[in-house]
Amino acid sequence: MSRRRDFARMSRGLRFRLTTSYAVLFTLLLTLVALLFQRFLATTLDKQLTEELNQEWAAMKGYLRIDRCADLNHEFASGWYYDTADPDETTIVLDIRKISVVADQTGQVIRNCETREPDVSTTYDDLGTDKPAEIQKYIRQAETTGKPVWLDRRTSSGEPVRIRAGIVWAESHAAPFFVAIGIIYTDKETVLHRYNWIFAGVIPGALILGSLLGYFMAGRALTPVRAVAQAAQRITGSNLSLRIPTREAGDELDYLILTFNRMIERLEASFQQMRQFSTDVSHELRTPITAIRGQLEVALFTAQTTEQYREAMFNALQDIDRLSQMVRALLLLSQAESGQLVLQKARLDLCEVVDDLVEQFQIPAEAAGVKLTADLPPECPAEVDRVQIERMITNLFSNALKFTPEGGEVRATVRALPEFVEIVVEDTGRGIPTEHLPHIFDRFYRVAGNGTAPGPEQGLGLGLSFVAWIVKAHGGKIEVESTLGKGTRFVIRLPNEGVGSDTLELVGQA
Repeated sequence: MSRRRDFARMSRGLRFRLTTSYAVLFTLLLTLVALLFQRFLATTLDKQLTEELNQEWAAMKGYLRIDRCADLNHEFASGWYYDTADPDETTIVLDIRKISVVADQTGQVIRNCETREPDVSTTYDDLGTDKPAEIQKYIRQAETTGKPVWLDRRTSSGEPVRIRAGIVWAESHAAPFFVAIGIIYTDKETVLHRYNWIFAGVIPGALILGSLLGYFMAGRALTPVRAVAQAAQRITGSNLSLRIPTREAGDELDYLILTFNRMIERLEASFQQMRQFSTDVSHELRTPITAIRGQLEVALFTAQTTEQYREAMFNALQDIDRLSQMVRALLLLSQAESGQLVLQKARLDLCEVVDDLVEQFQIPAEAAGVKLTADLPPECPAEVDRVQIERMITNLFSNALKFTPEGGEVRATVRALPEFVEIVVEDTGRGIPTEHLPHIFDRFYRVAGNGTAPGPEQGLGLGLSFVAWIVKAHGGKIEVESTLGKGTRFVIRLPNEGVGSDTLELVGQA
């Protein structure tokens, strides 16, 4: 059972499947080559045999004469005329007559004028004398087509014989005579059989050798894959910084390693984001919860009048409201970053959107003593999500008004360029220190003012995180420039077509 399980496990392996594929392909290829070569060899041998018989037929017509024989009461008889003193001619005629027959138009074998015996060789007779009807059929076929008749037969001992049959004409007779000559081609058939047997033995041997070689080569080819798998096993949540070195071969395996390393980078970023999120949430939620607990405990142990209880409850409700806003903002941002919040894009005029928001913020701007203006072209169409774009601009306006002192100015500008739409929100506020610029888009990151810790009036530290996600979701880019004491300038560029992108550039410039 264990051997069976081991074999089943091995047969499911990539190395075994690759070897099997190699073996099957190699077998099919070798068999195809063998069959094609066997066909070529058989055709060549058959062509040689045909040429030999054609040559003998041409020679036969020069030596054979059919005419009336005086010794046979002037009946038509065959005669072979050649120089018996010439060994070459003698050999040629004897070879022709080894397998031959001469018959008249009725299918009867005629006699030889010299021997007065039927002109049919012993070997031809051994093949089985053709019946008169068959000979007549061959004569008609040769007369009709003008081509020879080819026959394949075997002797009583099993030797293969190729026969060329046709018609010849006597000088004093209008009817044709039937003549057939043949050649035994045992040697050619033997060559073909030997070839078949050789390949029948070579193919299994080559298959076994090719399979072993394929198994070895597959193992060599999969060695780097196993190294990648072993390296991947060493990667855990605590050492996501581990990377697999490439082989510098520029092949598919290097591409796999690079892809795997990029995946680990994304996982590392996700794990880091999760750890940072957990840290930030626990830190941010601890403050309002501690405040609520402290206020309620103080009220429980020290409050004596209804007003004191009412004040403690009012303060606790304020902290609970702040906590509720933070949870809602976190849930919304989490949905956005996880892809659950899908953009609903539509063609709209950004100038109209910005102009409406400037009007909405006029009252809080006047209350803060800040001048809010907009520089807008007649129109600026773009493919965007109105709700998210309004949230983005609202967050930027809120931050600008919050950190711009009385008498300052906040200005919004929209420009339509050939490749993108540019939205600029700038203020004359207190500015952001240079060391804080790379982090202002991080969650819960807040810049302390005048050396003091950030207070509740500074918000949750999530507004610019929303701005960054909205710009990224629209395939855009955001830049921030700031100078202490002079103000801050946010520049957002969105593609005209609104095509999404996985790349967001956050650039801080002092």
